[in-house]
Amino acid sequence: MAAPVVNSCNSRINCWFPVLALGVSLLKCLFINAYHSTDFEVHRNWLAITHSLPVSRWYHENTSTWTLDYPPLFAWFEFGLSHVAQHFDANMLQVENLNYVSDATVVFHRLSVIFTDLLYICAVRECCRCVQGQKGFRDVFSQPSFILAVLLLFNFGLLIVDHIHFQYNGFLFGFLLLSVARHLQSQHLQGAVLFSILLNLKHIYLYVAPAYGGFLLRNGSLRWNSFSLLRFMALGTIVLSVCALSFGPFILMGQLPQLLSRLFPFKRGLCHAYWAPNFWSLYNMVDKVLTSVGVRLNLLQEAELHRASMTGGLVQEFQHAVLPSISPSVTLVCTVLSILPALTVLWLRPRGSRRFLRCLLLCALGSFMFGWHVHEKAILIVILPLGILAVESREDAGIFLLLSTTGHYSLFPLIFTPAELPIKILLMLIYSIYSFTALRKLLSGQGPVLRPLEVVYLIGLVGVAVFCEVVFPLSPWHQKLPFLPLLLTSVYCALGVSYSFLRLYLTLLSGTQRDKPKQS
Repeated sequence: MAAPVVNSCNSRINCWFPVLALGVSLLKCLFINAYHSTDFEVHRNWLAITHSLPVSRWYHENTSTWTLDYPPLFAWFEFGLSHVAQHFDANMLQVENLNYVSDATVVFHRLSVIFTDLLYICAVRECCRCVQGQKGFRDVFSQPSFILAVLLLFNFGLLIVDHIHFQYNGFLFGFLLLSVARHLQSQHLQGAVLFSILLNLKHIYLYVAPAYGGFLLRNGSLRWNSFSLLRFMALGTIVLSVCALSFGPFILMGQLPQLLSRLFPFKRGLCHAYWAPNFWSLYNMVDKVLTSVGVRLNLLQEAELHRASMTGGLVQEFQHAVLPSISPSVTLVCTVLSILPALTVLWLRPRGSRRFLRCLLLCALGSFMFGWHVHEKAILIVILPLGILAVESREDAGIFLLLSTTGHYSLFPLIFTPAELPIKILLMLIYSIYSFTALRKLLSGQGPVLRPLEVVYLIGLVGVAVFCEVVFPLSPWHQKLPFLPLLLTSVYCALGVSYSFLRLYLTLLSGTQRDKPKQS
């Protein structure tokens, strides 16, 4: 009886999904002439490096500040794009043309992101196939698969980070979501291949590698019968083959140490630019407050106050003034301890693809909370896959609404130009209103989605937004404390992200999560 339901679900998705995909692609085209960040120049430089220089010089070239620091498969991806870019404007492919911008270059970069997002669109469709319809909802717009498609395709964070700020996250998230979908569909070898490719495209996805490793090993590979041994060998062959194709040429050239030094630049400091909303932003804030109090009480020198000023928006090393300074090894220990309970649960209770997905989310969020030099954009690694669980249970929907609203607002400082201010506010409002109304209607029979204190917190977030975006620029503090909005945004959002982390953990440890999707 299951097959007709699945076929019916797929046929309905085939009707409305292309319309959504076309709609979001056209929306992205509207941002072609919008503001773009230094990441635009980063990827232009990488195009030039991979196109103009031999492979042996890719990870040595340092004419630009923005040296190549992604794994080799992404370098080959840039190499492939460069052969298309030469037909738009060959001057962008010259290494010495630093900060080169032309109309043709802008159009190529923007269209390349939109085009490679086709993989993300395909991955979203596969995720929608993993959630089934609900009884009592005749309207297609009220079906979990439709709501999930909107939440993923029109994700606010992905739109502003990729199509305004400029990056290729959609292409990368396509591999992640497609891999997750394959595991939810019990096609584990395909999921392993996709994730191996993803790791060799961008190493930030090491955040979730422990969840993949534990799930794949525990589900059959360590039973030590003949079938399990073959499965273990197959998984090992997949991982080693992809890594060999990616890193092999550089190992043969003796460049592995140089490559690794680019991938893991620990000298960049604990925090990236302004503070990502994680545990270390709260830690930094406490150190700053204690330092200010110490100076006022004449317990510390005035110089210590400047030493604790770590909100300049710069990537740099620094020492805390009162609290112990944090090293990369400390962040590693904290990260491991934060994800260990989730991995233990997955190891002891390996059955259930939803449990794997929940462990993946906790690994990503634990790494975001306690990792070294965390980028604020990394919160999307949690928000996007969490949408799959959000359309299936009230508890997960509440976590999603809190984390997505907080995490998305924490990205606001990335888009700081006046012309884009109405765009980011409007997009955030539309996405948030749809998320709240759609999930509340979908899960209305399970009780309220948010708790009273969570509602109060989100209302406070509105107050923070009004202060940072409207009041502060018009106040005299604008000149004296230029980085106050960054500090306030990071610290307030860190409270919401930390709370979401704890609540997500409780759902795993209490065993209240669902391991099967809803049935039609």
